[in-house]
Amino acid sequence: MTIKIAKTDNEINTCYSVMQELRPHINKEEFLSRVRNQERSGYQLAYVQEADEIVAVAGFRMSENLAWGKFMYVDDLVTLSAQRSKGFGSKLLSWLKEYAIKNSCSQFHLDSGTQRKEAHRFYEREGMSITGYHFFESITPK
Repeated sequence: MTIKIAKTDNEINTCYSVMQELRPHINKEEFLSRVRNQERSGYQLAYVQEADEIVAVAGFRMSENLAWGKFMYVDDLVTLSAQRSKGFGSKLLSWLKEYAIKNSCSQFHLDSGTQRKEAHRFYEREGMSITGYHFFESITPK
């Protein structure tokens, strides 16, 4: 098992089949350009490869704010449904936390949809706590 940050177009595109399980609204044709666009604001895409297959993917960024200081925020974290409960998600989460520590982050954050009960149990098993609510409203840009 290897964990890497996707740098090349090919590495990013190879992550699509896993990411589509979490983000089915993004089509394959726009995936690369969306990742490249987000990279301009610090987004990175890490992946777990087992043999010749990408089995887990995480999109993340590091930032700083008044509430948390320097932190890592995980935008996306998903393991292929056929590969769950084999330790890949746990290894990737540990790798992300270590990466955050190496980059001087003092906190680690992610949001998870209220319907994702299995994910919540996983995050709690991995030492994370539910600490708040995330509020949302669609708006129309002018």
